[in-house]
Amino acid sequence: MLRLKRKIRAGLALTLLLGLTASGLAQKGASGPAEFSLRSIDGQTISSDSLRGEVVVLAFGASWLPLSRTQLQGVKKLADEYSNRGVVVYWVSTESENPKSKNYASDDQLRGFVKKFGLAVTVLRDPDGAVSKKLGADELPSVVILDKQGNLVGEPVKGIDPDGNLAGQLAKQLDKIL
Repeated sequence: MLRLKRKIRAGLALTLLLGLTASGLAQKGASGPAEFSLRSIDGQTISSDSLRGEVVVLAFGASWLPLSRTQLQGVKKLADEYSNRGVVVYWVSTESENPKSKNYASDDQLRGFVKKFGLAVTVLRDPDGAVSKKLGADELPSVVILDKQGNLVGEPVKGIDPDGNLAGQLAKQLDKIL
């Protein structure tokens, strides 16, 4: 009798566990495309809707962060290698637009920063960090990939390759969806 009770409990526990796992997967898959809108340093608005049909890489960083210099080199190489394959790459500054903030950067300062490092991709602003947080990029630098439907591909890549080989870090994920 005791063995039967243990088997029933084990069976109920397994059923409960499988039910939770299945519902968790359903919820994760049901989240759908990422929805956002960001302003470029040139005044354009780039929204998730306008990017549908494109594979998108969003590289979040800040000009005050020394690692962002290495990140920019990686972003530049990534854009060079993948732009002809239909991948759109953006560098997203998380710096404040409020001149009173200690991490403030004007659009002109950001233009100068990316020009200094030869970056020729569109620079977007996420001054309150809402988009980066929504996409799970809660550390700087971080990179997220969106597929053609606007869904996140894998987990955000946090930190950077010490050699700045962002293309190498993202190759498997990008090649899988291209």
